Amino acid sequence: MPPTDGTAGSAGARPGAWGSVLTAQQLAAVSSAGFVPVGQVFGAAVYAAGSASGAICPGPQAAGAATAGAQALSDPDIFAPLVQAMYQSRHAAIDRMAAECAALGGHGVVGVRLSRTPYPLGGLAFTAIGTAVRATGTAAGPGTPARPGTPFTCDVSGQDFARLIKAGWVPAGLVLGIAVRARHDDRATTRQARVWSGNAEMAGWTELVNQSRRDARRGLEEEIRRLGAEGVVTADMRMRVRQRDCPVATGRHDHIVEVTFTGTAIARFAAAEHDGADHGHSGPAMAVMAVMPLGLTAERPAGAAR
Repeated sequence: MPPTDGTAGSAGARPGAWGSVLTAQQLAAVSSAGFVPVGQVFGAAVYAAGSASGAICPGPQAAGAATAGAQALSDPDIFAPLVQAMYQSRHAAIDRMAAECAALGGHGVVGVRLSRTPYPLGGLAFTAIGTAVRATGTAAGPGTPARPGTPFTCDVSGQDFARLIKAGWVPAGLVLGIAVRARHDDRATTRQARVWSGNAEMAGWTELVNQSRRDARRGLEEEIRRLGAEGVVTADMRMRVRQRDCPVATGRHDHIVEVTFTGTAIARFAAAEHDGADHGHSGPAMAVMAVMPLGLTAERPAGAAR
């Protein structure tokens, strides 16, 4: 790899030099699919996103919630502003990364890595980093006009990107599904959590996890339809769980679950040609294809939706 200072298109880089976050094997795979790297691209956003807390409890404020499990689960609207901020922050980082790709004359970004870390001065820092690529046989470099529309973004590896292209699929863009739910530990859940209750399912916590995943999955499908894509290759599913003291009932607890799906929306070449190069439009309503593992074996990836 040519020497680089780690910043794509920086003033200190010699003409023709580029950076990449792909391994040598991934670069070879991308080249075999007819694309060449044009530089490393990055996007970031720092948000003062609040925590999933507050003075609202889904349990005690509803009559009979201490015994009715269905009433102990929070309404999704309680955390709607927080979920919206999580979407906005990630999309801001992704859009800024795509803008750097367009400035380099790239057609898309491969191998995107998304991260969320606490910011030292407060809030959360969301970052996106990847390798901008361009179809071979076209001019490249800073200031070179890219094709019309927004560059595609995908978090699949170089090898999986090559498999997609050779199989007739094109990445439409990164998609997210985010959900936050809370559940008050009612009396039934409290009894089941006791050590002497034996090996048994925690029905309330099962309900919380399943509902949170369903909410996040619906959000993911909405983003797929917005891009006019047909399916999604899910790269990551993360779940964060924490306990808090109930703000309403003294001595009781609530559990909060945050689920985040990340994947690459894909479409057939024919559909991509019909829809045009601009991936930012609202596509027609369609059924979303199930998650597609790209491995050579039939083994299901960990965390893949069924």
